[in-house]
Amino acid sequence: MRLTKVASAAVDALEDVKGRDIKVLNVRKMTAHFDTVIIASGDSTRQCKALANRVREKVKEAGGKVYGIEGEQVGEWVLVDLGGTVVHILQPALRQYYNLEELWAPPPRAKRATRTRAA
Repeated sequence: MRLTKVASAAVDALEDVKGRDIKVLNVRKMTAHFDTVIIASGDSTRQCKALANRVREKVKEAGGKVYGIEGEQVGEWVLVDLGGTVVHILQPALRQYYNLEELWAPPPRAKRATRTRAA
């Protein structure tokens, strides 16, 4: 999957502030609202806020637009809306509980049933 300039800037920003377990998911076939979901963990509310702030700065530097940020005041789960990309920054316990990776993972392909001929 090739990342857009905005998504790439968001990943770089998360890496700058030591975001952990960064996952980039292509959800283009699952929703028409956005193309990419980025999920990262922060160890504390302070780090989650810092990660979201760095994403905002880096995306603006790259010429992208930040449409909104939710959860920044509490800092346990911060969502950054970048239009075609949505960034979720969660503390590890919330990330494990909500398991967004499984939610946005493509559905497993069904195996074809093989028929056997009756003798």
